[in-house]
Amino acid sequence: MEEPGFWENPEKSGKIVQLAKNLKDTVLTYKELEQQYEDIGVMIQMGNEENDASLIPEIVQMLAELKGNLEEMRINTLLSGEYDSHNAILKLNAGAGGTESCDWCSMLYRMFCRWAEKKGFQTEVLDYLDGDEAGIKSVTIQINGVNAFGYLKSEKGVHRLVRISPFNAAGKRQTSFVSCDVMPDIEEDLDVDINDEDLRIDTYRSSGAGGQHINKTSSAIRITHLPSGIVVQCQNERSQFQNKDKAMQMLKAKLYLLKQQENAEKLSGIRGDVTEIGWGNQIRSYVLQPYTMVKDHRTNSETGNVNSVLDGALDQFMYAYLRWLSTGAKVGEDSAEI
Repeated sequence: MEEPGFWENPEKSGKIVQLAKNLKDTVLTYKELEQQYEDIGVMIQMGNEENDASLIPEIVQMLAELKGNLEEMRINTLLSGEYDSHNAILKLNAGAGGTESCDWCSMLYRMFCRWAEKKGFQTEVLDYLDGDEAGIKSVTIQINGVNAFGYLKSEKGVHRLVRISPFNAAGKRQTSFVSCDVMPDIEEDLDVDINDEDLRIDTYRSSGAGGQHINKTSSAIRITHLPSGIVVQCQNERSQFQNKDKAMQMLKAKLYLLKQQENAEKLSGIRGDVTEIGWGNQIRSYVLQPYTMVKDHRTNSETGNVNSVLDGALDQFMYAYLRWLSTGAKVGEDSAEI
């Protein structure tokens, strides 16, 4: 039987259309940068000819915008990994810290959703588990957008929060930890052999604060791959079969990445080592007391505007991470050994 033609295969045609759109957007962005550069040149020439110093603030602002746009386009050139263009599946797990960590998990969930919203990306909750008293124990979301995984791979690891705990009557400082795991949403059918006897499949009722998280039937699926210990869950789809299909897709993707790590050094950074969610393993610290600062311990990128970061302003840290991966240079360094 002959393979369906290009336009008869919605999946293939859809990907080609998306790729064409991405290339078109790249060309348009370049032309806009070219126009910005020419406009700045005209403004400088006008200022010189008319000896008009009042144009200087406007020129400075135009230069700042051009610099920012150039930096964003430069960073996009670093998103050339095998899976960078894919959608991302992001999972948050509350760690050491009890109720405080569950609250921190809900704060990070909001932070990533706000970042995705600012990027124009779409988010979809795949699994959700409330904390015992407050916050979220764990949540898995899919973030759909161009280069979503390329950006979000910088967020994989343990995130540490230091603040005066709202759950501590004595008003003491509390340190909390949440782990973030990020993987690409690999849609194609992967060549991964999975034995049925290696799987434990559990069904349970969907849970959460309401709406799509509530289900009166046991349609949610949890699959445990016994040899590797990998656990995937999905409860967002309408039926148990759909949830199982999505969970199996996630499991195959994780096992595929694990296999690639074992066979090729080039993919060694996709998932990384699994570490304890606690002291000494954090990739980034968010300090609210006794001072305010967010610092990435891998790249040395930092800012004092904690509220902005918690509201989704993550590009600074993502860009620094991509530069660090590409050149080995941390913030404040011109170059470094890779």
